[in-house]
Amino acid sequence: MPSAVPTTNGAPAPATSTSLNPDGPSANDNIRRFAAPSRPLSPPAEHTLFHPKTRCFVYGLQPRAVQGMLDFDFICKRKTPSVAGIIYTFGGQFVSKMYWGTSETLLPVYQSVEKAIAKHSDVDTVVNFASSRSVYSSTMELMEFPQIRSIAIIAEGVPERRAREILHVAQKKGITIIGPATVGGIKPGAFKIGNTGGMMDNIVASKLYRPGSVSYVSKSGGMSNELNNIIANTTDGVLEGVAIGGDRYPGTTFIDHVLRYQADPNCKIIVLLGEVGGVEEYRVIEAVKSGRVNKPIVAWAIGTVAGLLKTEVQFGHAGSFANSQLETAVVKNKSMREAGIFVPETFEDMPGTLAEVYQKLLKSGTIKPKPEPVVPKIPIDYSWAQELGLVRKPAAFISTISDDRGQELLYAGMPISDVFRDNIGIGGVMSLLWFRRRLPDYASRFLEMVLMLTADHGPAVSGAMNTIITTRAGKDLISALVSGLLTIGSRFGGALDGAAEEFTKAYDKGLSPRDFVDTMRKENKLIPGIGHRIKSRNNPDLRVELVKEFVKKNFASSKMLDYALAVETVTTSKKDNLILNVDGCIAVCFVDLLRNCGAFSAEEAEDYLKMGVLNGLFVLGRSIGLIAHFLDQKRLRTGLYRHPWDDITYLLPNLAGGAPGNEGRVEVSL
Repeated sequence: MPSAVPTTNGAPAPATSTSLNPDGPSANDNIRRFAAPSRPLSPPAEHTLFHPKTRCFVYGLQPRAVQGMLDFDFICKRKTPSVAGIIYTFGGQFVSKMYWGTSETLLPVYQSVEKAIAKHSDVDTVVNFASSRSVYSSTMELMEFPQIRSIAIIAEGVPERRAREILHVAQKKGITIIGPATVGGIKPGAFKIGNTGGMMDNIVASKLYRPGSVSYVSKSGGMSNELNNIIANTTDGVLEGVAIGGDRYPGTTFIDHVLRYQADPNCKIIVLLGEVGGVEEYRVIEAVKSGRVNKPIVAWAIGTVAGLLKTEVQFGHAGSFANSQLETAVVKNKSMREAGIFVPETFEDMPGTLAEVYQKLLKSGTIKPKPEPVVPKIPIDYSWAQELGLVRKPAAFISTISDDRGQELLYAGMPISDVFRDNIGIGGVMSLLWFRRRLPDYASRFLEMVLMLTADHGPAVSGAMNTIITTRAGKDLISALVSGLLTIGSRFGGALDGAAEEFTKAYDKGLSPRDFVDTMRKENKLIPGIGHRIKSRNNPDLRVELVKEFVKKNFASSKMLDYALAVETVTTSKKDNLILNVDGCIAVCFVDLLRNCGAFSAEEAEDYLKMGVLNGLFVLGRSIGLIAHFLDQKRLRTGLYRHPWDDITYLLPNLAGGAPGNEGRVEVSL
């Protein structure tokens, strides 16, 4: 006698038919062996697994998935959100900001399952986003709490042994497991698991915001979305859909959900989408033959192409591999068709087959479509609406130099990979970010030369001294650097801007070098960029010589430098150390660069000088040296600095009286 297939309550079903496999007499034994379940069916669940009042926890910090669930709730006109809270055991966050429609709301984040359960007695479902490494322990912990009745396990790659252990415990406790390796499921108008159904516009297009008459069960999460579309276009819509996952040991199988749909009076048609591998479709066949399932089923097993290939094929799912002829898609489809299930000739014919079945039930009055509700307005995130070009908003800030929104950082439109491939150097990067264009190579090298020349000028200058003192006070690098940079101004570093301004103004007015010097003297002004305490015409500053040599060799024109050198001839005739110093030399050469490199208009060159770009060069260069002084003091482990008394002249008023002439004398007791 053929083996009997147990029902969900353990009672035997009628014997298995012997007409499923056409491969000869020996096929009967195979049918009995594979049709008999390898494990008991899941404990009988209520036919309504999810409903409009279902409340759940989301295990893992998945803000997009949670927001998608809340948006679904909102367009389904639920009164309360389906997500009661988030369980995130790594801690560090106690609330997560979400949207309920267009209003902001805070969702609690719990660091333990116990705390979450204690706060929400109405929660009976968990969507578990834990990774494949931790999903076993988290699911086992969740099943310790009796109020949890269903768990969706999203993770792929769960070890089969662990999956079977989870399944064993779930069966003993009467818990419904969806997954592993599932996208979840959906109950239109009521509840959806995680990212099921895709984007909100797709959910609306598939009319998943209200229930229909067709329930489906699929192995594939991706194909479940295809079923949503097919059902929406050929019937009055989806009543419920579940993707059980493609692993060898899913928590629930086809028959578990088919029996639920059979018991649900609102379900009029069942859709089953199987695939190559496994024998779970045969359990549905036996239920149909035994009469336990009498609602019309439209079914298809994916993978018929495997028969056209010369070698065995492992499809994408872990369980989609045929170990015998019974597990091939072709034999499954033939067997289901022979059992009275509606099976199309190809998957492309499935919409037509489903439409035909639906129209028959519609004409018989079995299905009575409800009036179509008003299509709900879809709350849409501003960022997504902006990306789609649906809104425009005046920006608070404008950036024309860099963009980090895409896959690759852009400097003035140049991908960062090209920056390194073309080896443009720091000068090239400066040209992109400061001037929004590629300057000639000699211009980039000049910028780098300026940075090297201005990097440091010893520990005695005001910026370095400030940095050193701040460092020795125990402050951090940023504080020490800023204290040095704050000294930069008209007296320290300001010679660059001043020299560029004065020399350019005189040159543009057509003043001769002598007239320029005389004019500055009459106005009682020092000429910025002229003069050095130590260096002189006979003892030249080698930094100036390096800049002059580079400019003469590489620049197309050096009119401003030539003019400044002519001014130097006038000033050194009076005093030998009134030379063009390094600040003045850099300033006039930079003006030559802006005006003659071909990258700037005259107006642009003038604007950049007025913006203070020369001061920027000094700040950038000098920062290198100031950081060096900070590191030097830290390396030397110097203590708090206190200026010596003997280097300070104390001149205090004598308010207590005393001998005349002693007003500036101070008695110090050591």
